Amino acid sequence: MLGLLAVAVVSAAVLYVLYHWLIPGAVQNSGWLALIWHDVILERVLNFTTGSSRPQRMLKAVQKNATKGDPQSVISAIDYYCRHKEWAMNVGDEKGLILDSVLTEVNPSMALELGTYCGYSSVRIARLLSPNSKLITVEFNPAFAAIARQIIAYAGLQDKVTIVEGPSADLIPKMKERFGLKSFDFVFLDHWKDRYVPDTKLLEECGLLKKGTVLLADNVICPGAPEYLKYVRNNPRYESRYYKSYLEYTKAEDGLEKSVFLG
Repeated sequence: MLGLLAVAVVSAAVLYVLYHWLIPGAVQNSGWLALIWHDVILERVLNFTTGSSRPQRMLKAVQKNATKGDPQSVISAIDYYCRHKEWAMNVGDEKGLILDSVLTEVNPSMALELGTYCGYSSVRIARLLSPNSKLITVEFNPAFAAIARQIIAYAGLQDKVTIVEGPSADLIPKMKERFGLKSFDFVFLDHWKDRYVPDTKLLEECGLLKKGTVLLADNVICPGAPEYLKYVRNNPRYESRYYKSYLEYTKAEDGLEKSVFLG
């Protein structure tokens, strides 16, 4: 027992030194170091020591610091928590401004999000939708979806957002029948990066994209979606533009790819 305790104390001390002195500078400037440190190491340590998950901790931060029914305060509470307490892979405050700008320009009546996670970008999108506009958001992980529902409801946007759970490959072909829609005006891709191309092709095949539909893809540099960039940039059916920014809550390069479907 004493040996295990000693190992635990030494490990905690090493993690403390790494976290407070050695890691921050390196992580801020390297996307891959940020992902490894935050998603592989630190999240697991915090899950073990707190007995909770990162999404649950984010929900608590919202409930403690945000004003119920105020979407902007929910966004601000999550951004503060992720920048100062515990990193998370939301689109974040800097890229979020690009998302806001593109969404305002498109002004969609029907929007689709692939990858809900904890509901941050769902809140960010839904708060800018005009009356009677809707957001359908797809989440594979039921635990993430449960937290997202609570955060979206806390922001007062539950009537604008519908969360559907399951694999995007199974759900996309059922969208027209399930929701009685013809096509989407705006699609935000922020799920598994290796699903960007297959799901874009599936949206095309199912007739869910119309002339002028805007696709906005996150994390195209880090973790990266090279096959997607190749697809939309070399496809005559799309007109694409890259928006350079930073990986959420760091100074490592990342960006968003905006692609207009030309029909």
